[in-house]
Amino acid sequence: MSLRLEKLPDRTPVRMTVAVNPDLAAALTDYAAIYQQTYGEAEKPEALIPAMLENFLGNDAGFKRARRALHTDASTGD
Repeated sequence: MSLRLEKLPDRTPVRMTVAVNPDLAAALTDYAAIYQQTYGEAEKPEALIPAMLENFLGNDAGFKRARRALHTDASTGD
């Protein structure tokens, strides 16, 4: 049987722990407050960070090109 929708990728969350400096922690807290003012829903900074990173990486054209090249080189054995 053939479906238009391809098999879904692995969606198992991977837990990562990072430490940030106090200024970045304050900025993330402020971002969460502004997010709540904007959308009327409270979210902790920890819940927003994955979406922020996905957005950042998804909009970085240089990263996307380099990542494609990295995986192309790896698959060709270069």
